[in-house]
Amino acid sequence: MLGLPLLCLLALSPPRLGAASAVGPASVPDGSVSGPCPRRCRCQTSAPPRSVLCPGAGLLFVPPGLDRRASELRLPDNFIASVRRRDLANMTGLLHLSLSRNTLAHIAPGAFADLRALRALHLDGNRLSSLGAAQLRGLVSLRHLILANNQLGVLAAGALADCAETLEDLDLSYNNLEALPWDAVARLANVNTLGLDHNLLAAVPAGAFAGLHKLARLDMTANRLTTIPPDPLFSRLPVLSRPRPGAPASALVLAFGGNPLHCNCELVWLRRLAREDDLEACASPPALGGRSFWAVREDEFVCEPPVVTHRSPPVAVPEGRTASLRCRAAGDPEPRVRWVSPRGRLLGNSSRTRAFPNGTLELLAATPGDGGVFTCIAANAAGEATASVELTVGPPPPQLANSTSCEPRGEGDDGEGGVPLTPSSSSASSSLAPIDPRAGLPQTPEHDGDSDGGSVQVAERSATAALIRWPDHGPVPGLRMYQIQYNSSADDILVYRMVPAGSRSFHLTDLVSGRTYDLCVLAVSEDGATGLTATRAVGCARFSTEPELRPCRSPHSAAPVLGGTMIIALGGVIVASVLGFIFLLLLRYKVHGDQPPGKPAARGGVSSVCSQTNGGAPAPGPESSASDSDPTPPTPVKGHTLVQLDFEPSRGPRGRLAHERGGQ
Repeated sequence: MLGLPLLCLLALSPPRLGAASAVGPASVPDGSVSGPCPRRCRCQTSAPPRSVLCPGAGLLFVPPGLDRRASELRLPDNFIASVRRRDLANMTGLLHLSLSRNTLAHIAPGAFADLRALRALHLDGNRLSSLGAAQLRGLVSLRHLILANNQLGVLAAGALADCAETLEDLDLSYNNLEALPWDAVARLANVNTLGLDHNLLAAVPAGAFAGLHKLARLDMTANRLTTIPPDPLFSRLPVLSRPRPGAPASALVLAFGGNPLHCNCELVWLRRLAREDDLEACASPPALGGRSFWAVREDEFVCEPPVVTHRSPPVAVPEGRTASLRCRAAGDPEPRVRWVSPRGRLLGNSSRTRAFPNGTLELLAATPGDGGVFTCIAANAAGEATASVELTVGPPPPQLANSTSCEPRGEGDDGEGGVPLTPSSSSASSSLAPIDPRAGLPQTPEHDGDSDGGSVQVAERSATAALIRWPDHGPVPGLRMYQIQYNSSADDILVYRMVPAGSRSFHLTDLVSGRTYDLCVLAVSEDGATGLTATRAVGCARFSTEPELRPCRSPHSAAPVLGGTMIIALGGVIVASVLGFIFLLLLRYKVHGDQPPGKPAARGGVSSVCSQTNGGAPAPGPESSASDSDPTPPTPVKGHTLVQLDFEPSRGPRGRLAHERGGQ
């Protein structure tokens, strides 16, 4: 009687939660479904916090039927290539997700949209090449985002939008990032650690970290940074090279070694920071290359003010054409070139103007009102320099009906049927024939090469060479050498030539015909006060090489070629005729039985008898020769040798030799 109530109690008691998770799905009070633990995984679902651990399980995809109540999901060291939208759906309680060291190359948009409670996401060691704005959508509670050791080349501006306010740890190291959405980085107000090392970053904008008040560690090691702009954050906090005991809690650990730093005046602020020696080194200028950054004195971080090396001469263009104004400047750091209009307005990119980083300004569809003096301003951290370029806009050029066919070869003409210069296109050249706005006629330029006061002269110009001369200004203290810088109007690549200090001329070769060159001569000397290398401009000049003339196109230019062809053809006909005649003669000779044609053949046999004496009686004369009809052979004579030759027309000669001796 006691066993029956016990069986009833066992039947009415609910099953254990752990047993249900190991055998099959079971209903739970919150309506979620708990699935079986995936193969090769370890699951803890009996009590919170619930976790699914599948490290190195050989998984090819996220296991289906995961426990949606899990707060921790670890799938590292597998072969998962993608995350689909349904793989992590309804896992609203997930706090930690690790997909490290897989082959992950694709994340579906919205794949993490339901993970609103997720705090840590590890995606390091995968094959991600880009992250868009929708792939990390929904991670409003994310604190740790690890994206190291991927192939990231693009990070969208909106990729961190949902987690910008909560993110504390962002690791983007060991990727291929050439640029970052710096505006999005500046909004990471709570970030504590920012890893940007081992990327391809070439520049950091000024003030990029100014709003990161909680930043404690910034790693920019092994990028392509030549300079680091000053930032208010670095001046407020103590800057260390590595964490150390007893350091203030507000200290910033800054690492920027392994970059090709250009140690000039722009990095003086960084040199003044109170920090210990580290592995940072200078890559340039040459005088400081290879030296430890912290071993260089502050007075050695110097800059050179800009110098306008060349500019456009007075430019004249017809109305409606594009006017191009050029301005080049040298300095350290590289100067930035800006243009000011004749009315004092700063020019930039607009519907009618285009300003290029190399200092070129283009005015589209020039009008007479655009004329005037434009000012080029080159500025860097050490100062600024200005130069003026005059623009004249004249009337449209006349359209000529006829033009000469012997024209200079243009820069883009390769000599193989290129389009010749027309009067309308050649009239746009500003340096050859300025247009007088009063008369509307081209003027003759005073000289081919412009120089600043004649200090640098260009002589003996040819199509591919020019002789450069500059005067002797007396002994220059510490003069080391002269440096010649030049480039052509077709490109912006500067070419350098080093000339000994005792020289006052240099012969330039390997120039291109028909191009305009801008050239400057600099004196390189040693500053006696600081011992540093200094440069001083001796002068600049602008010159053009001689154009390579194209052979005149004549309608009779093909006559010599045609005449030669006809002579060769006629000679071939004559040779063929002679050979045919010889062949016919040989053939006719064979047909007549080897008898030369025209000679009659003999009708009967011809017999001749020749005798030779051997010291005896004379040979018989012709009268003693036997006739052809006499069958009796001649009587042999003692001491004679008789040779009888018989000729037959069809059988050729036949000889018979008889020796007769006397006494026989």
